Amino acid sequence: MRLSDMTVRSFFELLGSDAAAPGGGAAAALTGSLGSSLAEMVGNLSLNRPQYAAFSEETLVCTERCSALRAAFLDAMERDADAFHRFTAALNLPKETAEETTVRTAAIQNALILCIESPLHTMELSLDAAKMIERMPGKTNANAVSDLGVAVMMLEATVRSAWLNVLINLGYLKDADRAAVYRRRGEQLLNDTLACTGAVYEQVLSML
Repeated sequence: MRLSDMTVRSFFELLGSDAAAPGGGAAAALTGSLGSSLAEMVGNLSLNRPQYAAFSEETLVCTERCSALRAAFLDAMERDADAFHRFTAALNLPKETAEETTVRTAAIQNALILCIESPLHTMELSLDAAKMIERMPGKTNANAVSDLGVAVMMLEATVRSAWLNVLINLGYLKDADRAAVYRRRGEQLLNDTLACTGAVYEQVLSML
């Protein structure tokens, strides 16, 4: 069963258990989906309202994109859990002979790449969502502006949490050049997303 098809209660029971996955990466992606959903809600509360008609075209674009991002974050949650399962499977490969050890080491490194690229993807989605929400304050339902603030705070938690998952796996990657590329990419995504979410949060505060 896909994680996103579980009941809320069942998912959190699994998350709190001693199961190898889901873990922090999946939780980060789920939080991103919640933030995107909130922004989508604000958009839907604004469309077809006469007082926001002048912004309806842009609001529709943002709303539809947030809807797509909601689904993309849920897929990222599955992707993260799958990457960790691949990693644990690689750890459990035999290592009795030199050949087995070589195969196991390669499998672990390949799985680590997935465990890094998965949260990096979540970070990319976070920046995308933050940029959509940045376009919405002042053009959408003023009664729901606080929900936009909550949305970007969830995305801030998402991008920070995903970055932690990148970092812990980078420490085990043997390819230093690849690790440096991942680090630069992650730092850029983190900084860009936080700049965006911070600006939106301050704008929302000024409107309350």
